[in-house]
Amino acid sequence: TATHGAFGALAFGIGTSEVEHVLATQTLRQRKSKNMLIRYLGIPPKGVSAKDVILATIAHIGTDGGSGHAIEFAGEFVSSLSMEGRMTICNMAIEAGARVGLIAVDKTTVDYLQGRPFAPPLDYWAQASEHWYSLTSDDDAQFDKVIELDVSNFEPQISWGTSPEMVIGVSQTIPSPLTHNQKVKQDGLQRAQDYMGLSSDQPWYEVALDKIFIGSCTNSRIEDLRNAAEIVKGKKVSATIKQALVVPGSGLVKRQAEAEGLDQVFVNAGFEWREPGCSMCLAMNADKLKPTERCASTSNRNFEGRQGPGGRTHLVSPQMAAAAALFGYFVDVRKLQFDETTKENKNQNKEVA
Repeated sequence: TATHGAFGALAFGIGTSEVEHVLATQTLRQRKSKNMLIRYLGIPPKGVSAKDVILATIAHIGTDGGSGHAIEFAGEFVSSLSMEGRMTICNMAIEAGARVGLIAVDKTTVDYLQGRPFAPPLDYWAQASEHWYSLTSDDDAQFDKVIELDVSNFEPQISWGTSPEMVIGVSQTIPSPLTHNQKVKQDGLQRAQDYMGLSSDQPWYEVALDKIFIGSCTNSRIEDLRNAAEIVKGKKVSATIKQALVVPGSGLVKRQAEAEGLDQVFVNAGFEWREPGCSMCLAMNADKLKPTERCASTSNRNFEGRQGPGGRTHLVSPQMAAAAALFGYFVDVRKLQFDETTKENKNQNKEVA
């Protein structure tokens, strides 16, 4: 998938027809993409993750904003990200309509790869890394489109509708369809609002959740699990939550998380610790929502029925999903306070939201 663009690779997913073509001809016919640069200015506040930034980006440019383009993500924020954060950004470039999302190789990339399974042996490491460092855009590179976004005032994001572009900050209320002038757009927003069972100007703390899903190829790496575990350690999932799942992204991640004791943190809090897989991201097997059930999900798509027929999906970061699990509704993870004496959630009525 486009996730591997985090390593400077031109990575994209293909369908079964394209797989057949590759097997038959060893080639893949592609239309050349235009180039887009999304440059992030500044550093987001503490508590705002890569997932929040990419959700806010899609809300800004729309799900067709990157259509026909390969997007390069750059800027101080991107340079400061771990590889896990970069993979989250590139993974969701597809939800912005792009064919490809990628980030230039730097020391963070090379350090992450060293010693990994299938990495070049030490005899070839210097040669390999020298080549990787060359996978950067020239200083005078020309892009068909350049977008600059100041992330210094970004906040945790939550999707409210049935498209990844229908996203607002945790401090905002559900938008009114009437804020758009075009009738077609109004009708689409109203349909999404009706499907999600929400109303205009409704605050997030009034949106009760049924299930929590921490997983998917977007946010199931070790850093994601560490961040979520830090939120729920010593706490309990709200009694109003019917099911809370944590699904590691791979066997390697699962084993590392268990070696660090993260699995027990989640289990003790009331989460189910699962085997790696797609799970509730796309309603795999029994892991699905019932009609009108509402889920805080760290996945990348919130289409109608994505997590089960009639299910309602809210896309969030692992930290926001973990916090929502404790309260049973969305809260601003940056403002969480806990009673350390009783280890119970200190729910300051709605003030924490």
